[in-house]
Amino acid sequence: MRNISINLKKKENIIKIEENAEQKNIINELNGKLPNLKRLYKDEKTPIRVTGKALKNSEMDEIENLIKKYLDVEIRFDLPKELGLSGIVKTFNQTIKTSETRFYKGSIRSGKKLEAEGSIVVLGDVNSGAEIVATDNIVVLGSLRGLAHAGAKGNKEAVVSAGSFDAVQIRIANIIKEIDREEQETQITHAYIHVVDDKIVIEEC
Repeated sequence: MRNISINLKKKENIIKIEENAEQKNIINELNGKLPNLKRLYKDEKTPIRVTGKALKNSEMDEIENLIKKYLDVEIRFDLPKELGLSGIVKTFNQTIKTSETRFYKGSIRSGKKLEAEGSIVVLGDVNSGAEIVATDNIVVLGSLRGLAHAGAKGNKEAVVSAGSFDAVQIRIANIIKEIDREEQETQITHAYIHVVDDKIVIEEC
């Protein structure tokens, strides 16, 4: 069984890992293919993107270190490194399987608006005064202090997950929840936000 495939492109080279591949088999196969890839590179610095299987921190590190033994190039992974947020697991187990996902690296500053068809994963914070809108799910690995609107085209199955939640309002589909500061004085860590009986529920995971 083939565990990985390598697709050479002009702007980036893609290493795709099969979803059910075991780490030891991935490493063995990379050890066999990377020497040939190195010969093709010569003096090129085309970046490598690793996609496919969701990987643990240690697995990503092992793969990245192995690639760098052969090639001195930029390496990035399609999925963020695991931060232990159970809300993220819940999110990806729901509708994200059938959703296009956009990854945004960095924080979203006040006054900026980020929109996407499908789901959005923010590898940073969403600051107060910023806005993020997705037709499906929203995952914020840092702090969510700005406005998040998931399921913007009416998807009530959409969810929002954040490393910490400290916003004054949250929206899913056409449902809006205002946050009462007297009711919620402190930010919620590892927040998982979804709709139950047409009401937005905020859980701490």
